[in-house]
Amino acid sequence: MSSQAAGSRPARAATAPSEAEGAAVRSGRPLALRRRSAVGVGAVTAAAAFVYCLDALILFRRFLASTFDLVIFDQGIRGYAHFGAPVSIARGVSDGQGAHLVLLADHWSPVLAMLAPLYWLHDDPTTLLVAQGALFALAIPPLWVYTRRKLGAGAAYFVCVAYALSLPVMEAVIFDFHEVAFVPALTAVMVERFDAGKRWAGVLAAVALLLVKEDMGLLVAGFGCYLLLTRRRPETWIGLAFVVGGVAATWVATQVLIPAFGGSATFYWAYGQFGPTLGSALADVLTHPLHALHVFVTPWVKARTMLGLLAAFGFLPLASPMVVAVLPLLAERMLASGYPLWWQAKFQYDAFVVMMLCCAAVDGAARLQRHWPPSWNRWLTYPWSRPAWLRHGGSPWKPATLWAAAICVAALVYFPSSPFGPLLHPGFYGVSARMRAAAAAVAQVPSGVEVEASNNLGPRLSGRDTVLLLDGTPRWAPWVVGDTLGLDFPFCSPSQQAGELSYLRAHGYALVFADDGYVVLHRPADRRTVQALAHPLPAARLHTNVCY
Repeated sequence: MSSQAAGSRPARAATAPSEAEGAAVRSGRPLALRRRSAVGVGAVTAAAAFVYCLDALILFRRFLASTFDLVIFDQGIRGYAHFGAPVSIARGVSDGQGAHLVLLADHWSPVLAMLAPLYWLHDDPTTLLVAQGALFALAIPPLWVYTRRKLGAGAAYFVCVAYALSLPVMEAVIFDFHEVAFVPALTAVMVERFDAGKRWAGVLAAVALLLVKEDMGLLVAGFGCYLLLTRRRPETWIGLAFVVGGVAATWVATQVLIPAFGGSATFYWAYGQFGPTLGSALADVLTHPLHALHVFVTPWVKARTMLGLLAAFGFLPLASPMVVAVLPLLAERMLASGYPLWWQAKFQYDAFVVMMLCCAAVDGAARLQRHWPPSWNRWLTYPWSRPAWLRHGGSPWKPATLWAAAICVAALVYFPSSPFGPLLHPGFYGVSARMRAAAAAVAQVPSGVEVEASNNLGPRLSGRDTVLLLDGTPRWAPWVVGDTLGLDFPFCSPSQQAGELSYLRAHGYALVFADDGYVVLHRPADRRTVQALAHPLPAARLHTNVCY
């Protein structure tokens, strides 16, 4: 018996894992899970970037990009790339501020200089469209990490898809390029790092946000209010610093830095119904809060925009104190009477707050799940509650995962009718007769010249020419490219633009090309050309918001 026992020991040793091997198995599984997660998150990020870039580039190819704003940023960042000032002649001339307007005199966005090296690789407006697509997609990894920690890996994937296909992101992607592309990723990093206890990394992300735009200090201050509400000692002091520092940063940017580069501290002042100055407006809001609240939600387009932002995430941002972080930026938009475009869910404005609302919704879902009665989980274990391929070990779906799946499904269902919906139609990728005529018109303009171009034609010329906006005020550029059939900003009708082109023909311009509504005019530069750039008149229609 002893010999049998002695002989059996080597057999057990050969079949059972040693202590070291067991440790390797235990450590190998998390490593394998991390690798699979990295692949999954990378795939979602790459897919989002591909869709963003594809849509933006197809719109560019179809002459649906615009001089205001793609050419403006293209000219400014090209200045950085050439180690000069970020000057936009198109913006400066149309605004009547001169041909040497520095973008920092319009918005405090020094972060744009980070894109200059990309122009050393490809000097063209399409570079900005690709960069914007990548930047919006790069918000997905930190969002996934934050959501996984709060709700689990499954919910994290669902939430990331919902963000990627959210209306604010899609609206920003289809409308040229803007500095907002940096905001979602930096916001996600700030929120995730604070949640992970890595506060200094979160502080660095907040500081980076202050370099994106002058009013990002309001977002930082709003996040500081959230940190104060958490009542955790380290976050309390940082939250107080965020509130004070964010408000101070916005004031310094608007009142000191922008004027230092030749801009006006009151150019975007749109709160005359409260008072002529910031101090008087704040006093009126504090003394008449009901009036301010009424202005905040009327007309109906304001409430509709805010309800849409909340509905995209199942209204769960309201379940988290983090929702207070977006209130300062929303107040900046909704209390403004001078810029009705700010109230809408179009363009890039909602993209400034979409990530904060997404993170607030995740936090709200986690809070509600903690208070979810365990007895309610019984119905989640029924076979009909989830497909067979998602069942494992008989464990029920968590309610937060169901919420995440619901907003993901809603985003996917909305996709065909969303701004990205045309991607599903083969005709979106084709070339029409009008597109061929537009391309032929653009080809008539030589490289290295000054040209006035219709809003949707300027981007195709900006990579090789000095582009001005055809805005109804003659700039007497040697070349003019216009559209007599299409509606181009800032004209209110095709006939208005056609009338402008007829006026130029009657004052010395020769017809070089005409096809399918597109017209190319030419005249030699003279004293009027120089005078129009040296002392430009502001375009009368540019800021009236009559048509848009």
